[in-house]
Amino acid sequence: MTLDEFRQSLTVTDPPAGLSLALAGLWWDGKGDWKRAHESAQQDEGRDGSWVHAYLHRKEGDRDNAAYWYSRAGKPVCRESLDKEWISIAKELLG
Repeated sequence: MTLDEFRQSLTVTDPPAGLSLALAGLWWDGKGDWKRAHESAQQDEGRDGSWVHAYLHRKEGDRDNAAYWYSRAGKPVCRESLDKEWISIAKELLG
């Protein structure tokens, strides 16, 4: 799936089949549902889920919690806009 296809899928009700938990979390965030996004990212205990988890806590303004999750993801704390980070995460996770 390309980034454009992923973004286009935000117009439907449910995430595309076969998304990882981390990508599903990013998808739910793209739909404006932080709670579902967080639940999905939290289920992925790997680096990808931790990265989405970090982004979500940064988005909610919880910098300390975000820093913890960036560390678990092996990523530096992001300083770019939330929109740019969302795209960066999506691009990397989509491969």
